[in-house]
Amino acid sequence: MGAKAKKALKKNMKKISASSSSSQLAVPQQNTKPSADFLPLGGGPARKAPVTKPVENKATVLYIGRLPHGFYETEIEAFFTQFGTVKRVRVARNKKTGKSKHFGFIQFEDAEVAEIAAGAMNDYLLLEHMLQVRVVPPELVKPNLWKGFKSQYKPVDWVQIERKQHNKERTLEEHRKMLHKVVKRDQKRRKRIEAAGIEYQCPELVGNTQPLPKKIKFSDD
Repeated sequence: MGAKAKKALKKNMKKISASSSSSQLAVPQQNTKPSADFLPLGGGPARKAPVTKPVENKATVLYIGRLPHGFYETEIEAFFTQFGTVKRVRVARNKKTGKSKHFGFIQFEDAEVAEIAAGAMNDYLLLEHMLQVRVVPPELVKPNLWKGFKSQYKPVDWVQIERKQHNKERTLEEHRKMLHKVVKRDQKRRKRIEAAGIEYQCPELVGNTQPLPKKIKFSDD
């Protein structure tokens, strides 16, 4: 092999080595387009699913159903304090008698505490009652829900009410109406006794058509 042939062979070897090194150093181009999550059914380009942010739990109010007798505001607050700080408690009561309707609401300061308390106390056996506890969504919590939650329950004294009704001062017309009702009831009672075939002599009613004075006033003399 001559000198010219050797030079030509060396040039060819350099070109081959240079091309191989450049191919090794070349970085493949990455696809900058975002990856598609789904293809539309109607055709068209691929689309990416919208990014949804996790919904924050803001529910702090619990509904408590099937409350047993004697388990009221003070007992509920003391019992549920073991889970966390209680803001307020309300037991639904009858407006006329003040008796419990056996359900109520409780509010915690932390939403996570409320969720834990609902999971722990739902279907909990308390005084032979299975408590029904669930979280109330914030959109269902109305301002009237906590109306009167601070008021202390006072039992209705029906004896005192009846005493005032019986001893109130009546006018002459009111006294006559009361006597008319008494006589009417007595006549109905006599008819029922006769219809039953019972021989009984009912005592005669003795009274005065004039109302007695409730207050006696003495003269200064």
